[in-house]
Amino acid sequence: MSFSSKIKNRLSRQDYDEVCCQKAELSGIIRVSGRIGFKGRNKVDVTITTENPAVARLVFTLFKKSMNIHTEIKIEKNRQLKKSHSYEIVVDDAMEVLKELEIITDQPYFMINDSVPEKLIKDTCCKRSYIRGVFLGSGSVSDPEKGYHLEFVSHSLGFAESFVELINSFELNAKVIERKGNHVVYIKEGDKIVDLLNIIGAHKALMDFENVRIVKQMRNSVNRIVNCETANLSKTINASYRQTKSIRLIMDTVGLGALPENLREIALLRLEHDEMSLAELGELLNPKVGKSGVNHRLKKIEKFAEELRQQN
Repeated sequence: MSFSSKIKNRLSRQDYDEVCCQKAELSGIIRVSGRIGFKGRNKVDVTITTENPAVARLVFTLFKKSMNIHTEIKIEKNRQLKKSHSYEIVVDDAMEVLKELEIITDQPYFMINDSVPEKLIKDTCCKRSYIRGVFLGSGSVSDPEKGYHLEFVSHSLGFAESFVELINSFELNAKVIERKGNHVVYIKEGDKIVDLLNIIGAHKALMDFENVRIVKQMRNSVNRIVNCETANLSKTINASYRQTKSIRLIMDTVGLGALPENLREIALLRLEHDEMSLAELGELLNPKVGKSGVNHRLKKIEKFAEELRQQN
């Protein structure tokens, strides 16, 4: 079962007593997964389709609790996915239902409402319920092990733009893109995805998501430290090799006696301790010398060796 399916299953089993929240959630589900059929003589029906049986049961329950409408759930074979089924809930003579849920309007003439239902989401609790409904109808979250991505899919650009305004009223930084003829509202920041899961009441998923993020952050932090230490070690080894090579050149040509005492002292230490860092070499000097001081002396030795190479 996918990460998204687990979230939807848990959300579909949560019970909300406020009728206003139930209607807001039902409106959100219908808006993105409903299909309106026109029957003539000002009659319409609406069919809600989902591949998740838990969501189908929720739609059935919301119609019954919030609007006292009894529906049936039909199971249809999914032609595209042989092992899967789709579930349909059909409401006949649904004109008044769709008006009440602000999915259609007949003022000044009959049309589909292309924005979020303002009257249904006046309160914050109803805004949360509406967002939850849209998620149940067309939302998805990638497995946090693979990446951070949450999205809602809509066929309407107008609705997508209106919905992203609603989401961003919670400071979630959602955006809209077009993909294969659909309009996708998406969030890619891990922190914002966690905030949205909290808004829609997916608290168990939020904890699961956060646990994965913590492990990934720790793993990345360890990798950065290891990479940094590896890079520093490689840098130390390369520098030591170059410095030792210069010192041996001086020994084989003019001898270390040609160097001033402070340079000769650090040259001998470098030959004896070729694995040490500059700071560690400085600790062995008497008096002790800082990293920059050691580096300065070794640079002078390398310059002296380079002059010898040019002479030869």
